[in-house]
Amino acid sequence: MLLVNALLELDLPLSHSLKGRRKILNALKERLQKRNLSILDLSSDYPKEATLAICFLALSEPEALKKLQGIEREVERLFPELDYSLSYELL
Repeated sequence: MLLVNALLELDLPLSHSLKGRRKILNALKERLQKRNLSILDLSSDYPKEATLAICFLALSEPEALKKLQGIEREVERLFPELDYSLSYELL
């Protein structure tokens, strides 16, 4: 069994307030939590950047990579205009 820790960093150029950033993050967190993921918002007070910590368990490395690809697809589907980076480690 593997524990996967991922860090999703988002650039939010169209967000001009913390309220706008929160709206984007809540929509994304709601969709990702349906995939049985634990999500924590690590963002600072700057509204144009956001960071989410994501953790989940996987039985194998291919299953973990498949879930990570699903996270990327969901971000691209919901917010195709956003730039993001997803880094992860398998423990």
